[in-house]
Parts: sequence; C-alpha cells; structure tokens
Amino acid sequence: MSFDPATLTYNDAGLIPAIAQDAETGEILMMAWMNAEAVQRTLDTGKVTYWSRSRQSFWVKGESSGHVQALVDFRVDCDRDCILVTVNQTGPACHTNRRSCFYTAVRNGEEVELMTPMV
Repeated sequence: MSFDPATLTYNDAGLIPAIAQDAETGEILMMAWMNAEAVQRTLDTGKVTYWSRSRQSFWVKGESSGHVQALVDFRVDCDRDCILVTVNQTGPACHTNRRSCFYTAVRNGEEVELMTPMV
C-alpha cells in the first residue's frame, strides 16, 4: 500500500508535529512542524525537511548549519496526527548547539540544565 501524505491529520494551519529521535540511541532530539509537502520532500530526499512557521518556508535540517538529519525511518502514530522520524544526526540538533532541544528538566520545582552546548 503506497503512502499518501494527505491521509495524515493536520492542524488548522495545515501542519503536523514531527518528533526527531536518534536512530542509534533512542534519544529525543527535537520537535518541529511539517506540512504535506515537507512530509513528501522528506520521504523523497531522505533529508528531514520541516516547515518553519516563523519564516513561512521549508527548512531542510542542517542545510545552513551542517547539522544534518538523515532519515532512517518515518513513522505515523495511531491517530495519524503526529510523526516520528528516526534520524542519523550530525552534530547538535538544537539551534542552541545542544545535542537535544530537551535540555531543561523541572525537578523538585526547579529548572535544571541537563547539557551544555556542543560547539
């Protein structure tokens, strides 16, 4: 059965959340948004492509930074309203130069920084 991005459930802005996970370690790296064309571009090229809400344009992860996400697996959740991309990540995934965007924990009511920038 062939996959059609139109079968996914997008929000009112035509976007679907996409979670990027390191294919080797299982670490959650980031969350960003895709539209149907970004989904198709990701599948066609193997380069994870998001939709930038602030720039209103496509964003191929690592295109300017070199911190590329090479697609390993593309998964759709049970409700078809969220995507999981497993990736081979080159360098940091976060724009703050941390390995993961999820570098802040809340423990005992306090924020704790779990990792420092890589670069």
